[in-house]
Amino acid sequence: MTSEITLFVNPTAGSGRGARAAQPAASALRDAGFSVRTVLGEDADDALRRAKDAVAGGTGALIAVGGDGMMSLALQAVAGTSTPLGAVAVGTGNDFARALGLPVRDPAAAGRLAADALKAGTARAIDLGRVGERWFGSVLASGFDSRVNDRGNRMRRVGGRFKYDLAILAELAAFRPVPYRVRLDGGPVREIEATLIAVGNGTAYGGGMRICADAVMDDGLFDVTVVGACSRTTLLKVFPRVYKGTHLGHPVVSVHRVSSIELAAAGVTAYADGEPLGALPLTATCVPGAVRVLAG
Repeated sequence: MTSEITLFVNPTAGSGRGARAAQPAASALRDAGFSVRTVLGEDADDALRRAKDAVAGGTGALIAVGGDGMMSLALQAVAGTSTPLGAVAVGTGNDFARALGLPVRDPAAAGRLAADALKAGTARAIDLGRVGERWFGSVLASGFDSRVNDRGNRMRRVGGRFKYDLAILAELAAFRPVPYRVRLDGGPVREIEATLIAVGNGTAYGGGMRICADAVMDDGLFDVTVVGACSRTTLLKVFPRVYKGTHLGHPVVSVHRVSSIELAAAGVTAYADGEPLGALPLTATCVPGAVRVLAG
């Protein structure tokens, strides 16, 4: 293993926490005897190109500094390679890091944990989801939740979590079930109406909403949470329970464990790890052991 480590930094994550977090994380790695190189990009495409170059050049690890969006970008560079991925989680949501039990908003602790894992050789192999050439680590969202994302992204004058609270209220006002065509593990096509379908490699999205609360990141399977067609009143009762994962016990909710899923629905955009993935239809496949992460 090379002693040179690459910090992959989003300077704007968490209202500037990304830039501030890079220094204590780098110091922790240097104190452990590693050489640290920092990679920034002019935009997402440029940053990803630089990260891929670092991986191809034999860096000892790629350590993403930022939120779930930065982790998602880093996955595109390391998935399917032997290069381990570290996380210095300082964004708004940090669902990927939380699912792995990593430090959140403590960059020095995250840097020390990454250094310890590298020295001990204890990188953990976990599964990833794949849609075409795109990888995801946490949850693929479609339906009500993805429409909330769509609306929130259009709200330019409001920031932070409040923006998405407003988006939820607005989508509730326009709420209607989505007609889906679904195929699980290559089986028969099912036509169903649902409020949302979430495909979980990890447990949560949106900064702690445990939509796929029982998902395990190294079992070779997705947890697919289907919130069936329901009234606005029922949705208002069920949705707050997602923060504790207790929504899974509601009669309108079902969970399926599968290695692949095909989803089709008109006018629905899918999001993966909080980033827009594209319009349905799509096929998502769980790829076992697709990445090695620096976890305790």
